[in-house]
Amino acid sequence: MDLHLKIWRQKDNQSEGKLVNYDLTALNPHMSFLEMLDTLNEKLIVQGDEPVEFDHDCREGICGQCGMMINGLAHGPLKNTTTCQLHLRSFKDGETVLIEPFRADAFPIKKDLKVDRSAFDRIISSGGFVSINTGQAPDATAIPITHQIAEETFDSAACIGCGACVATCKNASAALFTSAKITHMALLPQGKEERSNRVLHMVKQMDAEHFGHCSNTEACEVECPQGISVLNIARMNYEYSRALFFRKK
Repeated sequence: MDLHLKIWRQKDNQSEGKLVNYDLTALNPHMSFLEMLDTLNEKLIVQGDEPVEFDHDCREGICGQCGMMINGLAHGPLKNTTTCQLHLRSFKDGETVLIEPFRADAFPIKKDLKVDRSAFDRIISSGGFVSINTGQAPDATAIPITHQIAEETFDSAACIGCGACVATCKNASAALFTSAKITHMALLPQGKEERSNRVLHMVKQMDAEHFGHCSNTEACEVECPQGISVLNIARMNYEYSRALFFRKK
């Protein structure tokens, strides 16, 4: 199959970027989207041109590194799918594909399709530690946790921090990411000791990183490759209000 690519090229954060056209022919429709970009880069290197910079790591849909906007959608047209899990068979032969980086003030472009998502790392770090004893792993039944709580915790912890929620939100809000990280610790017994300080610090850091405010459009849940629920945002709001209440007492 053949594809016409329009890819955002930008030397660094201080330079102006532009869309550049590329044509690829004789592609295997079973190739992954990132393999297609690898093919393009091999072609560019042979021609003596600068290859396209993009993030990737595991290529198994679990690291959250391969985020990009494909035809205006975070990670592309498939639901609950990362870019590395997207294959060329999802596109038509001869189709024009627009590829851009995630757009948000808190995600400055480093080069081409690569953005700096270290703001997420600072939000997580601001949450602090968990007060548990170190040493050997405790017995699995030492701390009783109901099946429902375990499932809800796992659903929140499944967030891979890719940033699709920010990129697809009209306000560039990080509420879904932050709330997922807050929720999966707030639900577990091990995380309850620091729950108040954690939510206050993480929300404060989220605001300091200049992410936008959540206006409940729920676009973040739609584009999230892990299907993280917006109910986590409600949990974050509850935890935040609870922390303020007990701090004033």
